[in-house]
Amino acid sequence: MPLSTVIYLAKSWAKLDYTHRYNLFARVLKRWIVTAVTLLISSTAVYSGTAPRLMILGDSLTAGYGLPQNQAFPVQLEAALRARGNAVTVINAGVSGDTTAGGLARLDWALASQPTHVLVELGANDMLRAVDPDVTRKHLDAIIEKLKSRGIKVMLAGMYATPNLGKLYTDNFRALFTDLSQKHAVMLYPFFLSGVAAVPRLNLEDGMHPNGSGVAVIVERMLPSIEKFLGDKE
Repeated sequence: MPLSTVIYLAKSWAKLDYTHRYNLFARVLKRWIVTAVTLLISSTAVYSGTAPRLMILGDSLTAGYGLPQNQAFPVQLEAALRARGNAVTVINAGVSGDTTAGGLARLDWALASQPTHVLVELGANDMLRAVDPDVTRKHLDAIIEKLKSRGIKVMLAGMYATPNLGKLYTDNFRALFTDLSQKHAVMLYPFFLSGVAAVPRLNLEDGMHPNGSGVAVIVERMLPSIEKFLGDKE
């Protein structure tokens, strides 16, 4: 309330008898209550209807391993989306070292953040441990099923296996992401590390995790797909 209004009300208050003071107080209180309720309804509408909440359910690649927090994938993605006029909150639900089994096990408590959309980026650690692709498929299938059962929109980020695991493994591993996206009719970004994998200047010294510049490349490449995902009305 402007200071001039407060001063005016104070002067008026001093001149009024009890009845008029009561009536003035009642009118002001009523106005404040109406304003407060209106603001509450408006804020609730924005939260529930117009502002997507995108959760990144992932591993170290999205958690921001080895990076300052402001360079992590969810942070850079939110900044890029907002710079393009997308009112979205991106939630970092990445856990370094997580497998698809770990992601499934912690899914319920991760959903306490109430996302409307989830990007599932899991599988790299399964591959590094040479987990049977059928096991990885089973876990991701269960994650997608649970998310869809709660009315949450799902996007899947794929991963490629390293050649040293053999052609049979690499083919089966890559195919599981395509198969799941088709089975559940969810959007697939084929390879999360596209444009960054095996590029030394875009990775940390371990050669496996993107540095800040690498994350920026991933965000730039994924942005059109993410925007399409967020805008999907189906």
